[in-house]
Amino acid sequence: MQITRDEVSRIARLARLHLADDEQEAFTRQLNQVLEHMDKLRELDTEAVQPTYHVLDTMRNITRPDEVHSGLTHEEALRNAPDPAAGGFRVPKIVEG
Repeated sequence: MQITRDEVSRIARLARLHLADDEQEAFTRQLNQVLEHMDKLRELDTEAVQPTYHVLDTMRNITRPDEVHSGLTHEEALRNAPDPAAGGFRVPKIVEG
């Protein structure tokens, strides 16, 4: 499969990109190189290869089982608040109006 310069120009127009003539030539050449590489990859027999989510088998998420813990009480949460007000945290006004 080959990409033509007209296709690159159309894609650039759809993406609202303004490409100079030399940029269109470069992108045409580069995209064709990518497609040639993809054609080479399609030739590989991957039928017996197990699907993976990561190329390194040693990369795993370390997870722990969920455990329910009691949280802070309302009073404990406000204990170190510098300026508690009406059962909540008083903060400086940040919206002008």
